[in-house]
Amino acid sequence: MDLLRFVAPLVVASGLLAGTGCGTPPPVSRMPTARAATDRVHATQDCGLGVHATAKIDQFNKRDGRMRGDLLMFAVWPDRLRLDIVSPFGVTLWTLASDGKKFSLNDLRARRFSFGPASECNIARIATVPMPGHVLVSLLRGEVPVLKHDEADESIEWSGKGYYVVTIKGNNGSVEKVHVAPHPDDFGRPWNEQRLRVLDVVVEQQGITLYHAELADHKPAAMSVPQIDPAMIDPPIPTSGPQCNAELPRRIHVEVPGQDQDVLFRYEDVKWNPPLPDGVFSQNIPGGVEVVRITCDK
Repeated sequence: MDLLRFVAPLVVASGLLAGTGCGTPPPVSRMPTARAATDRVHATQDCGLGVHATAKIDQFNKRDGRMRGDLLMFAVWPDRLRLDIVSPFGVTLWTLASDGKKFSLNDLRARRFSFGPASECNIARIATVPMPGHVLVSLLRGEVPVLKHDEADESIEWSGKGYYVVTIKGNNGSVEKVHVAPHPDDFGRPWNEQRLRVLDVVVEQQGITLYHAELADHKPAAMSVPQIDPAMIDPPIPTSGPQCNAELPRRIHVEVPGQDQDVLFRYEDVKWNPPLPDGVFSQNIPGGVEVVRITCDK
């Protein structure tokens, strides 16, 4: 009897290891479906409608070459963006603003102000990777942008590397693969209470990679506070969402493999649900600059 008590746990443990390829075993309570996993990602980040961050940006494309700098950023669900690249001397070099419909780009180096629709090609002027604004905003919030699809066209499996692989076949012939991992503290919790981190997103169409995003260094982020007018003339600007301390990735890398297009965001300070002053997602045309309307064929 004593021998049986000793051997039985070893048999069970070896069976578990064999079933996971001697890698990281899955949580005790596994995600039952792909939809359950993406729903848990959304629930994990649900309190965070937007972020305000100071960051480092490193981008490269064949047309403009490489650009590095400090970045001041607003990214608010579903597709509102404000990105200011600042020189080491504190001078704003470049500002992109989009309210989800209209886009503008003020390049102080070239003394050119560009404007047009908030289309994929215009958003690519910052991301260097053509993608809709809502996709970039989702990634910057640590979320997973999910392709439109039928429920029958999704699957999930556990990888011995310590994450779920969610595969989604989109309605337009595209395929999305997402790696999501439970928070290290949640492996023993029921699946519907586990917090999930998005680690990797790849979207392909007809065998061609449209974009690949890697999200790393997840940490809790602080909540913003209302913006107070120092002169006490204007009323305070409230925060743009509920109390939130969910995790955010501190490193977000987006690329098109093989096409020399990539951008790396490294958050230095980031807060949830910032106050949003009027006009933060638009800009006026400054004097003395060339004004150009841009579209996807220009």
